Amino acid sequence: MGSTDDRIVRNAALLCGLAEYQDSSIVSRTLIDRKVGTVTVFAFDEGQALSEHQAPYHALVYVVEGEAEIVISKESRTVKGGEIIIMPGGEPHSVKALSNFKMMLVMIRE
Repeated sequence: MGSTDDRIVRNAALLCGLAEYQDSSIVSRTLIDRKVGTVTVFAFDEGQALSEHQAPYHALVYVVEGEAEIVISKESRTVKGGEIIIMPGGEPHSVKALSNFKMMLVMIRE
């Protein structure tokens, strides 16, 4: 069985404070890691990117703050704080921070 970040179980936490920016880096913090899915928070320093890749499962991105370019199957979209987007399973996608950018990624495996 996967792990859960016990520091926030049954306690409120500010989503924007769960991963902090670091110069020239992408920081990630897994909140839930289970067989059926994961919840991970990311903080991208401006200009940082995840290169094109694909996952077999759908993933929901909730943009916490900032702005990023998300490319799904060669179609570019700009996303901003407060927006969500679904990256379909099996389709190539990439993420590039246009400013300091935080997102929560929810991946459902079943």
